[in-house]
Amino acid sequence: MSDPLVRMGGMDLLTSPLRDLLTQASAVLRDATSERALERATEHELAAQLGMIAELNRLGEALLIDAVGEVMRRSEPAVRDERMTSHLGCRDVTELIQQITRVEPRTAAKLQRAAKAVRPEVSATTGERLDAAFPSVRDAMLDGVLGTDGILAITAPLQETAPRVSAAARQEAADVVVAEARGEGPSAAPPLCAELLKIHAQAWALALDPDGAEPRERVAERRRALTLGVATPAGVPIHGLLVPEVAAQLQTIWDAQTSPKVAFDDPTAVDADGDLLPLPAMDDRTRAQKQHDAFAAALSVAATSGLLPTIGGYAPVLVVSVDEHDLVDGTGYAHVQGCDQPISIAIARHIACSGSIQRIVSRNDGRIIRLGTEERVFNRQQRRAIALRDGGCIIPGCGTPAAWCEIHHVTEYAQGGPTHTDNGVLLCWYHHRFLDRIGWKIRMNQGVPEVLAPPWHDISRRWRPTTTSPLRLKKRVLRT
Repeated sequence: MSDPLVRMGGMDLLTSPLRDLLTQASAVLRDATSERALERATEHELAAQLGMIAELNRLGEALLIDAVGEVMRRSEPAVRDERMTSHLGCRDVTELIQQITRVEPRTAAKLQRAAKAVRPEVSATTGERLDAAFPSVRDAMLDGVLGTDGILAITAPLQETAPRVSAAARQEAADVVVAEARGEGPSAAPPLCAELLKIHAQAWALALDPDGAEPRERVAERRRALTLGVATPAGVPIHGLLVPEVAAQLQTIWDAQTSPKVAFDDPTAVDADGDLLPLPAMDDRTRAQKQHDAFAAALSVAATSGLLPTIGGYAPVLVVSVDEHDLVDGTGYAHVQGCDQPISIAIARHIACSGSIQRIVSRNDGRIIRLGTEERVFNRQQRRAIALRDGGCIIPGCGTPAAWCEIHHVTEYAQGGPTHTDNGVLLCWYHHRFLDRIGWKIRMNQGVPEVLAPPWHDISRRWRPTTTSPLRLKKRVLRT
């Protein structure tokens, strides 16, 4: 059955006006760029311009959301050949939106969720336009008050209460939050951003549905999962769903480990008073890489805490096997129990540096002829002493506390370096893992660690003692 609206349409009402808008917008952009309009604006002018650009963007999003909603409506027929997506050779609406608008799948999904919330339904038989699920949110969208983020911030928490809360009650709650978005709320506060609108909407959702958290928690508990995929040359994929409080705990760990660190002192730059100017730390890791490294550190802390269940009577141990000659020569590969992919000798050294080593001698045919005792690398008392001396990761500006650090043999254990406090320093997982690549050098000077910074940090290339220990810092201050 053909679409009644398509039958009665046939007139292109938008293409010409949209082309005019594109021409005007392109001219404004070219003029602003050539005249350096944004750079020449005062702060107040720039703020006003930013607000107008954002409003223009929200109006564009309103048109985009309505267009996406219409694509969704025309792609709903049960018969695949009657769908718009099929006519245009796409698998589904998300793929069609991606190809036409050039957005990523998550953005396409957000546009579809927004369209479901604010675009009026159309009768499949008469073509009559029905009310939107949230009329006040739609009006705010058409006025340029709300964009995609704002629409979802208001509607998503309220939609989660259905069907326990009536549609009328959800609409009334949305009306109040929309008033806050317009700057017309009970508190007479200025218009709220999407993040604050979401907080207000969540408060209304909890007030209307006080038991709503429990059903959601039961769903999350049933669907919780965490699995490791098949190892690949690029790494091991991880998949799953975390319950909200576990995700919050992990996010807290990430935030603590990825927060901005202190600045260094630039010995080449001084202000008018002769004081050193700060130089930001150079860390080219992406946030995702920093989060991976924080996760690795958390696993290391957990494994060495003594609080985890034992395996075969012992704490969880990551077993790495490597030929002694390969370890000494730095050639060949090592193997990790539970991982199909071999690892380099450098990684094996990193793991062994803060773990324990047991030497096993075997004949060429594999028979074990001597089994050495396990040699513990840095005992608890040594770790406490090193933590007292170093305070945390000794790389200046890192800031990782002692409890999250590993102990690094300055002279490698495989090269005869002793397991002694005069040969051990605290390093975070990242600096320990990539020490040979990031330019920092470490040496011990009569039991005190010193670092040689890379050229980008200190062009004088001097060895300098380093610590974040409060006691040592206090003594240093008192000496000056």
